[in-house]
Amino acid sequence: MGGISGKTHSQEQLDHYSDQNNPNNEQYQAELDNRSNQLNPNNDEYWHSRGEEPPKK
Repeated sequence: MGGISGKTHSQEQLDHYSDQNNPNNEQYQAELDNRSNQLNPNNDEYWHSRGEEPPKK
């Protein structure tokens, strides 16, 4: 299993890494939601992430 070392990273960096990889953390879920929205053409974030305007409805 990969990871990061406390010998080469600050406590803040270790905490951030832990938050990103913990399914019980709000940040983890928010990143999954954002990714899902960016991959869904029915979501405005899909178009925004591509620098385009959503099609007219």
